[in-house]
Amino acid sequence: MNSGLQSRPVHVRPGWHTVFSETVRLALAPLILLFSGFFTANFVISGQYTWPRTSRALALTLTVMILSYEFVYKEQLSRNVSPDRAKSVLLYSCVIPYLVGWVLMLVLWKF
Repeated sequence: MNSGLQSRPVHVRPGWHTVFSETVRLALAPLILLFSGFFTANFVISGQYTWPRTSRALALTLTVMILSYEFVYKEQLSRNVSPDRAKSVLLYSCVIPYLVGWVLMLVLWKF
């Protein structure tokens, strides 16, 4: 018996997985984060802090944070890139669009 030399199957990602993950990273995540930043800024600067609006804003923020971590950051780590590279991808795909949404709302609020 040769139990010490058991081979493990090599996991190769199918082509659709790569296309899907790149679509999420380059298109879907920035778009969702842009709108999320816009609506979160609208909530904060509107001054209407009712419980339903507050709970929606908190749920939106928490959901976006979890989805960014799961679908962008962890996906990059699963590709065996360095944690610094994964953080930079998270910054460009999630944080910057979220901040752009905030700035867009602030600009529209002034006018």
